[in-house]
Formats: sequence, C-alpha cells, structure tokens
Amino acid sequence: MRDNSVASLTARYGPQWRWFALVTVMLGTIATVLSATVVNVALHDIMVEFGIGQGQVHWLATGFIAAMTTTMLASSWLLDHFGVRKTLAFAMAVFTLISLAGGFASSPEHLIAARVGQGAMAGVMQPMGMYLVFRIFPREQRGRIMGIYGMGIVLAPALGPVLGGFLVDQLDWRYVMFAPAPVTFLGVFMALRFLPTPASRPSPYRFDLKGLVLLGATIGLSLDTLNRVQSLAGQEARIVIEGLAALMFLLMFVRRQQTIEFPLLNLALIRKPSFLFANMGAMALGLALFGSTYLIPLYVQTALEFSATEAGLLMLPAGIVLGMTFPLAGRLADRESARKLVIFGIVVFAMSAVLFALSGLTLAFGWLVVWAMLGRVGIGFMLPALTTGALNPLEPEELGAGSSIINFTRQLGGAFGVNIVALTIEFGEHSDGVPTIGAFHSAWWLVAAFVAVAAIPVWRMRV
Repeated sequence: MRDNSVASLTARYGPQWRWFALVTVMLGTIATVLSATVVNVALHDIMVEFGIGQGQVHWLATGFIAAMTTTMLASSWLLDHFGVRKTLAFAMAVFTLISLAGGFASSPEHLIAARVGQGAMAGVMQPMGMYLVFRIFPREQRGRIMGIYGMGIVLAPALGPVLGGFLVDQLDWRYVMFAPAPVTFLGVFMALRFLPTPASRPSPYRFDLKGLVLLGATIGLSLDTLNRVQSLAGQEARIVIEGLAALMFLLMFVRRQQTIEFPLLNLALIRKPSFLFANMGAMALGLALFGSTYLIPLYVQTALEFSATEAGLLMLPAGIVLGMTFPLAGRLADRESARKLVIFGIVVFAMSAVLFALSGLTLAFGWLVVWAMLGRVGIGFMLPALTTGALNPLEPEELGAGSSIINFTRQLGGAFGVNIVALTIEFGEHSDGVPTIGAFHSAWWLVAAFVAVAAIPVWRMRV
C-alpha cells in the first residue's frame, strides 16, 4: 500500500507536492461548479422535451444546491474518520457514476434525482479544497493561495456555459450531464496519488445522522413550500402545514446541535461576531453567484431569444474576468480589510444586477457581456475576503468546522436564491405561457436588493 504521509510525499515529490494536492482538490471543486453551471443553458431544451415549466425545471438547479448544502456538513466527520484522501476519492467515484446515469434519464423525476445525487456528492467534495489550503499552507500565504485556487475553479463557470451551449446545440442536452464525469474520473486517481493521509485522527465519535436528516427535511420542506406558492390556488393548507413542519424541524435541529457532543454545525462559532457577519455575507454571495448563474442563460434564451451557444458565449468573458479578479482579490485579502473588499464587491455586483434590470430587447449583445463581467468582478472580490475574514480568527482545530459552516451558508443562500428567482419569474408577466422580459427584470431587481442589504452585516465585520 502506498505511503502517503506528508514526509513520504515530500520525499517523493519535493515541497511542490502541496501544489499537486491543490490541483487535485481543485478538480473536485471544478466538477461541482461545472455540474452546477453547465446544466443552466440546457434548461430551455429540457423544458421543451419533457413538457415542464419553471415550477419543476428549477429543481434541476435547486435540488442540486440543496443536496450539496446538506451533505457538506458531513465533511468534518468524514475528514476526521477517513481523511481527505479516501473521502475525496470515494466522492469523486460516486459522482462519476451518477453523472453517467443522469445522462440516460427517461423522465424529469429521474433527471432531478440524478441532480440531487450529484449535489450530495458535490457537498462532500466542496469543502475539501478550502480545508486543505488552510491545513497545508502557512497563514501568510492563504489569501494568495485562495486567489490561485479561486482562479482555477472559475475555469468551470467560465467554460461550463460555453461547453453546455455547444453540447446542447450540436449534440443533445443529455451530454451536459456527462460533461463533469471525465474530471472526477481523473480526480479519483490523483487523489489516491497526491493527497496526504492524516498524521493523526481524533478519537472516533458518532456521526450526527439524525441532525443531518432534520436539516435535510428543513431545507427540502422550505424549498418545496416556496415552490408551491407558485400555484397557490387550492394548496393553501398544504403550504401552511409544510411551512410549520419546516419550522418545527429547524427548531429540533438547532436544539440538537446545542445539546449533542459532536454536532454537525458548531453553533459556538456563530458567537464570534466576525464569523457570524462573514456568514451573512456568504449567504448573499451564494444568492449572487447561483442566482445570477441560473438567471442569465434563462433570461437571454427565453426573453431575448438567443441560442444556447450564444448564452454560453455571453458567460465566457465573465468567467475569464472572474479568474483574473481572484488573484488580485486574494492578495488584497492578505493586506486589506476584509469588510472593505466585500463591500466593494457587493456594490459592483448590485450595479451589474441593476443594469440587467434596466436592459431592453434592443440592447446589443456586447453590453450584456459587459454587465455579466461587472457582476463577476464583484463576486471575485467577495469570495477570498469573506473566506479569510471568516476563518483567520479561528483556532487551527476549528478550521474544519468553520470551513464547513462558511460553505454551508454560501450554498444555502444559493439554494434559496435560485428558488426565489424562479418564483419571481413565475409570478411575473407572461405571454402565451412564456415569461416576458418584465418578469426577468423583476427577478434582477430582487437579486440586486438582496445583495445590497447584505452590506449591513458585512460592514460590522471587524476584520
């Protein structure tokens, strides 16, 4: 059996083994982001093939994010018991199989189930990169490394819509489900080769499966309640019952996390003001990232009648700009106030959303590209600063739980953001059953307002 201790990896590959390890975890993150974004340009074709509307198709995005949000809280326990090497290799292998199965889905229910399965494995993979960066790189390099890490992972959202558009127009929407599989297949072998085994493990402790079920029920019922509001007539009683059940499960989950010895969410960290406010900002970041990534392709294809390829090409420069912004923002995060960088990012992204809300049918394609690029600059400044602002005040033994929580809140914001965006579009103006540009404008105004309000708690960050 290969010895993958830190000493053996250093002897085998030299000090640069850390960079091999970084690339390996980046593959997992790239796969999660790729699978989260590549499907968005295929939504229109999926709606046509299966004869479904906004009320169902958004679950391809929402279900993925909700599952990812829930399972990522298991990462701390998995890291403690199996280490990053085994955990990531297993998650990547299962993700590959689910992606292949999803491509052969024969009904929207099967496709949604595959997306939920992808999201569940993505939730396990997502925190690994942040955890590894804060474990194997020194404190004074973390902002720069997070910038490089971020620059790598934005290749997925930059190229994902372009790849998705090409696959949809030239082949079939099913190939967007196959797209992440080669990435995770390669990642399995790299994880076994380059990731370290833990030097020591804590004493075994029980996984909070009951807490995970309560949390999953809370998120699932909350999202389904919001979804049913789209067809309110005749469902009032069910909506009230589901909403009350979600609230009950939430209270049970919080109570359990406060009393259990090894909770999924270390709520004690929330008592640290900077960490709390950074997480509020992370929720806004999730809404901005996932909400706009869902909204832009659907907006330009449905309201502006662009092709899937054109929708993907519109997102390409934005992804490249995001990749260029991350290293700069990462370096600044090591030297400047985190809250100032995040506030700057919020202002820039909100400006982008307002410009989309004011755009008309005659607006040139190039201006839409500029608006999308502007939004990605804002996100690029928010992510590294929020991460370092949240985690730097924590003790080394708190980093695993802290990285899980900050990822959780960002994904939670994304899950509810996509759902709220879909709800706003559905309630907006329609013509012949299709949302008009006015419906999309309402969604953009809502996104801008949510992100702008997040500036209030972020300003209270003292880092």
